[in-house]
Amino acid sequence: MHGLSHLQTGSTLEALTQATIILILAVAIVISNLIVVATYLNFKGPHEVINYYLLSLAVADLLCGLFIVSLSVYPAFSGEWIYGDVVCRFVGYLEVTLWSISVYTFMWISVDRYLAVRKPLRYETIQTKTRCQCWMAFTWISAAMLCCPPLLGYNEANYSKTTNICMLEWGNMAAYSATLAILVLGPSVISIVYNYGYIFTMMRKVRSGAPIHDKEYATALAENLANPSHCMSFALVFSFWISWAPYIGLRIYELVTGETIDNPLLHFGAVWIGILNSFWKIIIMTSMSQQFRLLVRLLFLTICCKTKGRLQAELIGLDPDD
Repeated sequence: MHGLSHLQTGSTLEALTQATIILILAVAIVISNLIVVATYLNFKGPHEVINYYLLSLAVADLLCGLFIVSLSVYPAFSGEWIYGDVVCRFVGYLEVTLWSISVYTFMWISVDRYLAVRKPLRYETIQTKTRCQCWMAFTWISAAMLCCPPLLGYNEANYSKTTNICMLEWGNMAAYSATLAILVLGPSVISIVYNYGYIFTMMRKVRSGAPIHDKEYATALAENLANPSHCMSFALVFSFWISWAPYIGLRIYELVTGETIDNPLLHFGAVWIGILNSFWKIIIMTSMSQQFRLLVRLLFLTICCKTKGRLQAELIGLDPDD
């Protein structure tokens, strides 16, 4: 009896610890991404095109915090899913959809940065606000449609007690799962690797003093390469894949070997380290983008005192009423 009581106490303590971790993560993701969304929406002046992509990422992360992470807090403590099968299936669908949106958005960010370096003289005419918004609308709609079969009843979602999250069962739809993975990962990974490879090659070429005969092109290229958005966007992409690498590696290992690793802590850590990426973005953006720091400062000054907010906007050359 004493051993059973000790086991139950340990199990309760583990559940409480996991629920607390998920709760802290939910609050951090929701608040941080609300700040990002509010920061970009608050500023009415001219935006860099990349800001629209970052806004899309923040909205996806905010939805993840509200509907995926938050709904996992109580089940993590109780050990069972209490919201019903429909909600579980919706959460599983939302996970795949939001992940696909993030991957596609990183692809568009890499394309945007590539065009800024490849065609610096024509960049502003190629990458317009309207074109960017159309690509993001296309991304959200296409990702939602590609991942919708589970909502139509073709697939089931199960609550995983080891990860405390609802996940879709893709095993009975192997062909569709493989096709979806290829459609999402194929063009995205190839574009990201090629585009950033080209950007860093050009950075190295300019820094080495390699001759560029067209003076106008050389000047525009040097100005674009000096933009911190290149390194910041690469850091965002890199952190995303590093965060999800443990889970992807674990899934690939289990798929190839046909063995399920019986280590609940490993599965829990792999999933939630990946989801933690939704919080890291604001830290990267704050540390690497002076423009974002100024816009955040403008947001809080506008909230505290509208007059001070306008004064701050004038001081940094950004007019919130433009």
